[in-house]
Amino acid sequence: MHTTTVLQSEWIKNMNIRSAIFTCTLAMGMLFSSLSHADPVWIDVRTLVEHTIDNIEGDVRISYSDIVEGVNKLYPDKETDIRLYCRSGGRAGVALSALEQAGYRSVQNVGSIDDARRLRGIPVE
Repeated sequence: MHTTTVLQSEWIKNMNIRSAIFTCTLAMGMLFSSLSHADPVWIDVRTLVEHTIDNIEGDVRISYSDIVEGVNKLYPDKETDIRLYCRSGGRAGVALSALEQAGYRSVQNVGSIDDARRLRGIPVE
């Protein structure tokens, strides 16, 4: 009987170790999966005055003329998913070109601030 109890105890320990390893593996997979599918960074490239008058709460504002320096400081990973917008899309296009020349590979010009709202399901004012 004692041998059976010892074997059962060892089996339970092994199962607990396997369960812990499985749980850790699952958690790490979920963590890395969520990191690789992170929400995009939305950047308003309009002037401070324009941004003060109308903005999307939580979005970063970096003037299109300072875009490379600003993005390099905040998002040094060149794979960061970046969405740019301005009043009509023109300055966002200039910022897009500058970021691509700086090596950023996942940048989009989404057009105007209202286009950015529509894409995210935010009511247009």
